[in-house]
Parts: sequence; C-alpha cells; structure tokens
Amino acid sequence: MILARAKGASKLLGLCLIAGVLLAAVFFPAAAGFGAVSNQAADTVSGTSAEMESAEPAVVTTVTDRDDNPIAYLYHQNRVMVGPDEISDEMKAAIIAVEDHRFFDHDGVDWQATFRVAVQNQFAGRIEGGGSTLTQQYVKNYLAFIVGDGDEEAFGEATEATMARKLREARIALDIEKRMTKDEILTGYLNIVPFGNETYGVHQAARTYFDTTPDQLNLPQAALLAAVVNAPSVLNPGRNPEDAQRRRNLVLNRMGDEGMLGETVEDSRRVAEEAKQEPLGVINPLNRLPNGCVGHGNGDVNGFFCSYVMNYLREHGFDDEDLKRNGYTIKTTLDPVATQAAKAAAEQEVGKTTPGVANVMAVVEPGRESHKVRALVANRDYGVDPDRGQTSWDLPSAVMPFGTGSTYKIFTAAAGLEQGYKIHQEFDSPESHTSSVYRNGNNPYVVTGGMDRRVSLQDSLAFSPNTTFVQMSEEIGLDSVVDMAYRLGLRKGMDGVNHNGTGIDPDSDDPRVSMPQRDFLKQNNMGAFTLGFTPTSVLELANVSATLTSGGVWCPPSPIEAITDKHGNPVEIEEQPCEQAVDEGLANSMVVALSKDDTVGTAANAANATGWNRPAIGKTGTTQGHRSAAFTGATPQMAGAVLIFGDGASPQPICSGPPVTECGVGNIYGGHAPARTWFRAMNVILEGTEVAALPQADPRHL
Repeated sequence: MILARAKGASKLLGLCLIAGVLLAAVFFPAAAGFGAVSNQAADTVSGTSAEMESAEPAVVTTVTDRDDNPIAYLYHQNRVMVGPDEISDEMKAAIIAVEDHRFFDHDGVDWQATFRVAVQNQFAGRIEGGGSTLTQQYVKNYLAFIVGDGDEEAFGEATEATMARKLREARIALDIEKRMTKDEILTGYLNIVPFGNETYGVHQAARTYFDTTPDQLNLPQAALLAAVVNAPSVLNPGRNPEDAQRRRNLVLNRMGDEGMLGETVEDSRRVAEEAKQEPLGVINPLNRLPNGCVGHGNGDVNGFFCSYVMNYLREHGFDDEDLKRNGYTIKTTLDPVATQAAKAAAEQEVGKTTPGVANVMAVVEPGRESHKVRALVANRDYGVDPDRGQTSWDLPSAVMPFGTGSTYKIFTAAAGLEQGYKIHQEFDSPESHTSSVYRNGNNPYVVTGGMDRRVSLQDSLAFSPNTTFVQMSEEIGLDSVVDMAYRLGLRKGMDGVNHNGTGIDPDSDDPRVSMPQRDFLKQNNMGAFTLGFTPTSVLELANVSATLTSGGVWCPPSPIEAITDKHGNPVEIEEQPCEQAVDEGLANSMVVALSKDDTVGTAANAANATGWNRPAIGKTGTTQGHRSAAFTGATPQMAGAVLIFGDGASPQPICSGPPVTECGVGNIYGGHAPARTWFRAMNVILEGTEVAALPQADPRHL
C-alpha cells in the first residue's frame, strides 16, 4: 500500500512538473531554463504568426481556352483558397465538433485539455499527442505543408512527438489568436489541411469527393470531410469506406451531443441520427484534379496546345515552380471549335492508332497586331500510352525532322518577286535540269520534274515544277531564299535548330549540329532547299501563310490571350513584337500568286472532294521517297498547315491509301490526305463567317 502511494505521488509530482514547465516555457521562455536557445525560439514566434496572418499557400494555376473553359491545371499542392463566407456552416461546425469543441472559448491553447493529455502522457510514459486546439493544428499544418512544403523531413519535424514541438505550437497559437479572428483561423486551417487523394483545403476536397463547392456542402458531406482530416490515408473513403463512415458518424454524434444541429440537444441528436442513415455519397471515380498537360478529359485534344503554352511561357521567363504555386489564370488563344474540327479532320485521314504515321495540323489566325494560335492537333492523342495512339512528342509545334517539300517554293517565289519577278512572268520548265550553281556532294546536282514548257510564276506555284524553282533559286541566290523563309515565319526552323532538326551544339566538330540551319544551308550552298527537304515546324509553316495574309506582317505565333495572378491582377508577358517582314504589296501579290492551287493546281481534287468554295491561298509539298507530305494555306480569316510523316522508330515511305499507311514504296502527295485534312477542318472552322475576298496584287508585280 505504501509503495503504491509512493508511485502515485511520483506520477503526480511529474504531472506538476510538466504543467509548470509548460506554463513557464509559454509565458517566460528564458526563465524556464531554456536560456539563449529558448529566447531565440521566442523571437521566431512573432515572425511565424505574422507570416500565417498573411499566408499565401501554394495554389492551383488554371489554363483555359479562349472561352475560359479549363484545359489544364498546374500545381505543387492541389489547393484553391476560399474566404470564410465561401464555406458552409455545416463544414465549420463539423470540424469544430470533432477537433476542438471549445474552439470559441480558448485563447489558442485549451489548458483543460492540455493538462488532461499531460496526465495521460505521464502515465503512458511518452508523448502521445492529443489536446491540440484547432489553432495549434493550424500551426502544425502550416509548418508542415506551407513552411515545410510537404517535405518528408519538414513534416516529421512539424509533427514529432516532443515537448519542444508542443511548446512551439502553443506559443505560436497564442500569438495567432491575438492577430486573427476565430473565423479567420478556422478558414485558414480549412484552406491548408490535407484531405487525402493529393487534395489540400476544403475547396478542392469538396470538388474531389462530391463535385461541389465548399459553400454547398451539406451535413453528411461536411461530417465526412471533417472525419477524413483526422487520418487522410487511413480514412480514404474511396479505399476504406467502412472506416470513413464510422468516423463520419462519430463526427455527427459529436455535433448532435454539442447541440449544433437543433434548438435542443434532443433535436440535435435526432438530426444527427438522420444524417447517419445517409450514404457517404462520394462520387465514383473521384473528381481528382489532373496535374500538367496529360490526364485531362480533353487532354487527348488539348494536350499539344497545353505543352506549347508551357514551352512558350518558359521561353518568356516564367518558372515552372512559380506556375505551379502561385495560382495564375492563363487564358490562352485555343479555339475549341477549331481544335475539334482539326482533330476530327486529322483522324479522318489517318487513324489514331495507325502504326508509324502522324497527321499533324496547326491553325493560326492572321492579323497585323498578333498571330493567335487557334489549334494544335494530331491524329495522335497527347499522352504516354502508344498502344492507345498517344504521344507526348510536340508534333504540331516542335521542329520535326521531316521536310514539307514544295511548300518551300513559296520562299523562292517571294524572294523572286522582291528582286523584280512578275506573277505572270513565264519561266523555263524543262523535264530535267543540271545545275551550274549547286552540287550534289562531288557530283553535279540534277533535278527532275518539269512541265516541258514555259510556265508563269503563278502557274508554277499551282503545278509545282521542280526544275523551274531550282533555276529561279540559281538566279536570285540561295541566301535570299533562305532569308525569305526566316522573314516569313520559319524562325526556329532556320535559327533555333541545326540541320538535323535538333538543338545547336556549338562545341561539336560536326557543322551539321554546331551551327543554325540557316547558316549551314548558306555555307554549303544547298540548292535543294527550295524543294523543302529540311526539318520544319508545322506551326511555323502555318504562320508563314498567316504572315502573307496579314499584309506581310509577321508576329510570333502566340498562345497567350491574358494572364492574371491569384488576386486577379494582370501579369505582363513580353512577347516579341510584330514586324513588317515583307512589303505589303509583295505579300498581297504572293497571295494572288498562290490563289490557284485549290482551283486548278495540285490541291484542286482535294478541294472539290471536300466541298471547298472559298478563295484561298495554298501550296502542297512532298519530300523525296514520299516520306512526308504537306499542305499550307489560308483565307483572310484563318491560316493553317498540315504535315503527314512517319513517327515510328524507323520511318518508312507512306502510301495515300485509303487508308494512309506505311508502305515499301510510297505514293502520298501533299494534294492527297494533307490537303483534304486542311479543307475539311477549315470548312468547319469558317462555317458561318463571310466568304472573304483575297487582296489585289500590287501592279508592280503583275
């Protein structure tokens, strides 16, 4: 008996010591024996609580189309901040009932609960937690997920079972209560706490589990979310519904017992019992927010555009981590109608899962102040599963290691007009031509493919004789042709990549990769440039047509309409300014020169087959061996380009079919599936718009 009393007295003495140390450490840290270390810690209390008062946690950035429909989300933590009036009373009551029912009665630390838990811990012989107020939990979660950024080590420090951590929480909690109202503290807690399934804060929890907003959460829903907070992994309602429901019902019981649900406790308990009969109501599948350009419901359609947006923002000084943390709204130029039309047209010509063949289209809206990208699509979906016809290769926007054939004759014709050629001027078009200017290695450069008669510049563009354009290039000079390609729109294609279509490596001894494509072509006097064998970006080729139909004004193909920060303030992006790439009269004359392809030229059959009936410019192209084929064109309202090429591990020649496939000996041309893709897409994109006339040629070029 004496021994038992001695043990009890010892434990009681220990409890008194703990209580004394706790009180001393909170209110008189230096006097409590912690010395300089405790004083230093005390100095951080005010700083931490001040940060919490104006905390701006990592939140979701939303990328939208031109109509404000989300096409992608970027985030480090899946969180959207809300204000106190955006959270239902049921949600607030549920979290208070289960986590801190004396929340409105204490000053940040519930001393009654603290001493009770201290007794339990003393008899248990270790710190087991418990007794923390919502304010203290707010501090813990802030340190773990905002200051610590969810890092495993930081989370461990913020949640370690030590007296030092408890003291730190208590001191910060007391200071926070002097700075913030109870409603602000409660809202802050609900905004940062994790709810499982990579979801942070009540806004995204309501969306993830119930596809609703926090102001619309009803009693059973609110009770479930309050339950999940206790142990998000263990109480995951998707994987462990029985335990989640058990905890939810406990929350409802607490609410009932506290009289939160009725005029009397009896009424409150009755409402709680009724709510307990409700199913969990969690949606299946969960409405989890995808992160990045892959995994959206529309990701298969919009993913290529999203990827271009990300690359574009990086090039203009935006940091990935900044984008994932700071809750921007990035309104893009993506037109959902144009995107769906182009996607459908691409798949109609080349099936999504066709082995080794990609059909890619870019659509750009002409203009003298901007060239807005309206669609970037492929027959492939954007994703990581090749068996489902997916790829994460930036097919429509990156420089592809394939040429676009005779579309490059546009640059030769434009350079010729600039040097005095006329649209109706006639040129020789022999069946074969041996160049006196260009070489094929150590051999003469021989080109075939002529009309065996004299032909005008306009008809040359429509019927595309190779010998005519090689002779033109000899006369006006390759440098002028290459520079014209750059001026009209092949900017990255000429200066941003090497001759192999990859990044420039100035340290390489191989000139094919150590210098920009433009310099390599000039230095090696590569006359075949006019026949379009070099790597090309489909987007840049579309922008060439946009430049011509914009009176010769080149603008960067921009995917950005506007950017705002999380507070709705505009965020500037310094895009390259538009420039008068060529004289307006020359551009208009080139439009006229290119206006016969869809009526009598190489694209006429495709235009007729698709019911095309608008004035347009156009140019087809096919590379040697039928390994790729292209079409680029425009009306005054919209420009676009299409390229079909091999996207397999070992690209093969392509047959036009139908269906379009890889084959041993190719026979595809730009006037086949590429032109049909363009006309089909543009028929839908331009539906309901006026049939706009093309501009008149400058008399100087007639």
